[in-house]
Amino acid sequence: MKSGISPHTVTFGRNKTSISLEGAFWIGLRKIARRKQTTASKLALQIARKKHRGNLSSAVRVFVLDQLHVQAVGRKSKRK
Repeated sequence: MKSGISPHTVTFGRNKTSISLEGAFWIGLRKIARRKQTTASKLALQIARKKHRGNLSSAVRVFVLDQLHVQAVGRKSKRK
């Protein structure tokens, strides 16, 4: 898995923007998008609409980490 940061183009309607992410975050975003039955671009647009400060790349990283945390907590509660 690539650890360096690389740009990825996402499309918001007719507009294209670039998100610079490490490979692990891009893979995480795509997996979450598949689980939610959407695309990475549409999920990035939802994140962009909700972000309060910072850039989109940072907002995506925080979103992916939050989703991993929610998933981990869900697994713990199911084991009890």
